[in-house]
Amino acid sequence: MAVLWTMSAIGLLVIAPVVVLLASYVIRPARESARYAEDILEHGVGISLALAPVPALITTSEIVEVVTSNAVAYVAALRDLVAASAPTTP
Repeated sequence: MAVLWTMSAIGLLVIAPVVVLLASYVIRPARESARYAEDILEHGVGISLALAPVPALITTSEIVEVVTSNAVAYVAALRDLVAASAPTTP
């Protein structure tokens, strides 16, 4: 019976605190990892919301090309009109 009491006391006074200490070495980094994961999720959602309009840039680029070609054609037509209506010098 004395051996049972002795082993129980050793388990309670030595082993239990060691287990708690070792558990704290695991729990603390796990909690930090959870905070980092929440931070990554929060900023990841922010980035995805900020990048939502990016596909519209493709359409914008295509429209700019069309407008540029039309503007060049317009300027060329104006140049021809001005050249045709300019008075000729004798």
